[in-house]
Parts: sequence; C-alpha cells; structure tokens
Amino acid sequence: MEGRVVLHSDLNNCYASIECMLHPELRGKFIAVCGSTEDRHGIVLAKSISAKKYGIVTGEPVVNALKKCPSLEIVPPEHDYYSEQSHKLMELLKSFTPDIEQVSVDECYMDYTGIRNKFSNEIEAAYTIKNKVKEQFGFTVNVGISDVKVLAKMASDFEKPDKVHTLYKEEIEEKMWKLPVEDLFMAGKSSVNVLHKLGIFTIGQLAKSPVTILDAHLKSHGRVLWEYANGIDESVVNTKREDLKGVGNSTTLPKDLDNIVEINRILLRLSEKVSGRLREGKQKAKTVAVEIKYNDFTKCSKQITVDIATDSGTEIYNISKNLFKGLWSGRPVRLLGVRTANLIEEDEPEQLTFMDID
Repeated sequence: MEGRVVLHSDLNNCYASIECMLHPELRGKFIAVCGSTEDRHGIVLAKSISAKKYGIVTGEPVVNALKKCPSLEIVPPEHDYYSEQSHKLMELLKSFTPDIEQVSVDECYMDYTGIRNKFSNEIEAAYTIKNKVKEQFGFTVNVGISDVKVLAKMASDFEKPDKVHTLYKEEIEEKMWKLPVEDLFMAGKSSVNVLHKLGIFTIGQLAKSPVTILDAHLKSHGRVLWEYANGIDESVVNTKREDLKGVGNSTTLPKDLDNIVEINRILLRLSEKVSGRLREGKQKAKTVAVEIKYNDFTKCSKQITVDIATDSGTEIYNISKNLFKGLWSGRPVRLLGVRTANLIEEDEPEQLTFMDID
C-alpha cells in the first residue's frame, strides 16, 4: 500500500503471558496476576485467555474472580521482570525500525514508511515481526495494520492470539462498524452507557450519528469517539522520547462519577499507564499524587513522598487509592489524575528518608 502505513504491536495478555514464560508449569491453566494475593483483597491486573472465558475482568477484586473460577491460579506481579521483558521486546522491534512510539509496557506503534524497501508489503513485515517475537521470547503478539494509528490499534484487538489483521479506512464499514460500540478504542463504560441511552449500540451507528448530538451528551469526548468510529485520526507515530521530569496521566470522565468501584478501576488504569511510562523511561518516582476535579470544576490534590522510589503499577495504584480515599468529599467527580514526581534513574542508589505527607 502506498502512503503512510502504521503497525501496532500488542503483546497478548501481557503479564499472564510473561508469567507462563517464567513459570512453564502455569501454561494451560486458568491464571490471574493479582496484587495482595495473601489476603485475597487485591485486584486482578491481568488474566489468561482461558480465565477470560469465565468473565474475569481486569480491575475486579480477587475474591470475585475466585467465585467465577474456583480453580483460578493466583500469582503475584513481578514488575521488575515485566519491565525487563518489555525492554527486550522493544529493542527487538527497534531492530526492524527505529520509528517506534511505545505507549505502554506491552504495546507500541511502528511507522512502516522507513522500512518499506525491506519487505514486499506491510503484511509480510507484520508476519515477520510477529513470528520473530514468538521465536525469540515464546510469547505472542497481535499486529494491526492501517493507514492511521487508531485503526491499527483497533485491528490489533481483533481475533487473538498471534494474529495479523488489517483495518484500512476503506475496510471500516465491513470490519469495524458491525462491532458493539464498547469495542471502540476510548469508549469507556460511562460513555457506552450514554450511547446506549441514545440508541447507539454499534460502531456503525455511532459513525452515522449527528456529531452535534454526541457533543451535547459527551462533550469533546463524544466528538473524539465519532472521529474514531469514522477512521479519523491525524496523529502520527511520535518517536521522540520525552525528558521525564514528571510522569502523569489524567482523564476527563464523560459522565460525573461517584461510584468508588468505578473510580478505583480508573485509578488502576491511570496507575498502570504511569508505571509503564516510568519503566519505559528507566526511572522511578518517590512522589505520587492524585488530582480530582469535581462537577462544579473545583479542584483538589494530595500527594505523598515514599521512602523507596517505585515504578510498580500495583504500588502506585495502592498509594493513589489511599490518597483518593483521604481526599474525596463524596461529590461527583469530573476528572481524575495520577501523577508522579521526584524521579530518579532506576539504578540510582537511594538514601532512605522518613515518609512525608502533604
């Protein structure tokens, strides 16, 4: 295909796949990677494909997951090892092309343009990459191919594992519009609930809806979803690595939220994104902060500085959850943010200090 082509590589069931590589005896079993496994009050960080069939979802309590699947094998996260494997995976992918944008510990975008002359076409390139990952690491990736980033991401989420899929703009009506709207990238539970109330149940229905209606009910996020449903995405593969003075992620909720379970799930997702960026940048954080914006647009934040710097998603999530608990007034929340500061290099020796709380 002429013009811009983007590949999106996504490791299938990241943490669970790496655990099976580290512990071969787990292969074929129902497994979930969870925090706080000793007291069974932790949450599911990842699950195997077989466990997913029982309806186990990321972010739910371990005790709930065990009710769904009593034979579930609970394993603790090993973030240092995940980070090591992620680094090795990205180094392998960079051997194909240096034009890579890593967006999490297990996924990245690759610009095919610069390596076009090395392969007969982008599909051959994707299969070569996929097969090399499997050969070298023993785990599998899906590779999505498109002319825009969001569709490459969507394509990599099609049938798994160990697959290559295309989703060019001219293919979206056939391949994407028939899918349920909750399968669209960035369509969270709250947004989906609003869309369902509007009678929108498929991505195709969303794509054909008047954007003014979506603006009225979901604000700017509604327009973003409408653009994605129509294959509109002008962003490019960003290969520039940021100088990490601080790392954070926030999200404006499409619907005001006062449900602590849903809020914790969002804090988990934000914490995992922050920790992935820290590990990608080979840095750890000693300060973690939570930011809240209420539905009346008032803001507040709270932070804590810990003795030992961390890049662990589980640790950042547990800190963020406790900070939120001490900060939240109970009013509906419009925006949530998790940020880190006071960064050090991952191998920098540390001098222990007393805990300091703002």
